[in-house]
Amino acid sequence: MNSAMKSIVWVCALFASVTIAAVASADEPAPSRPPLDKCAWEKLTDKTAGLAAWAQRCDFGFRQIHFEFVGNALAIKYSDGGAPDPLVEVLDILSGETAESAVLRLLLEKTDKAVSARCVLAPYTEGTVPAGVKRYTFSPDAAYAKELQAAANDEVPDPPCGDWGEMPDGIQYFEAPAGEGDKLLFVRVGQDEPLFDEQTLRVLPTG
Repeated sequence: MNSAMKSIVWVCALFASVTIAAVASADEPAPSRPPLDKCAWEKLTDKTAGLAAWAQRCDFGFRQIHFEFVGNALAIKYSDGGAPDPLVEVLDILSGETAESAVLRLLLEKTDKAVSARCVLAPYTEGTVPAGVKRYTFSPDAAYAKELQAAANDEVPDPPCGDWGEMPDGIQYFEAPAGEGDKLLFVRVGQDEPLFDEQTLRVLPTG
């Protein structure tokens, strides 16, 4: 093979590798919105937690904020605060369970029986839900909701269905990623637009 032919082969191989890299990069979702002022998006991945996420690192001068993985969770950490606060937890779907039955099991495990008996599993449909993703919450049944409405006042009430159900002053839900998998997410968005990107959370393949 002469030098000209070797150059052509090398260029073709280089082009192919660049094309493959571009396709792989295109498969990774970009953040769904611009970062806040004084913040920048960074991609965080942890194989132990089994999660990939976009999160913002912020420097407001008097306070710095970043995200880190703690056990099975993506957590937010404030420079002037205490321990990291878990906002996205990765939870198991057991063998033989559907996503819905796994969510219900987890809710029943984590909620007082007297409360869970008056609440029902329901789809969470507020906001934009990514294609293929399903979201769930735990809401008062019709009779319980009527009682709560009658007793409502200007004070913020306790969560009607426990700490893992719908919240009166914030947003949180269970999320089943697109496709068949063995993991669920519990996502605490809070009151305002979160500093992590709830639209592009990705559960990593196991094994």
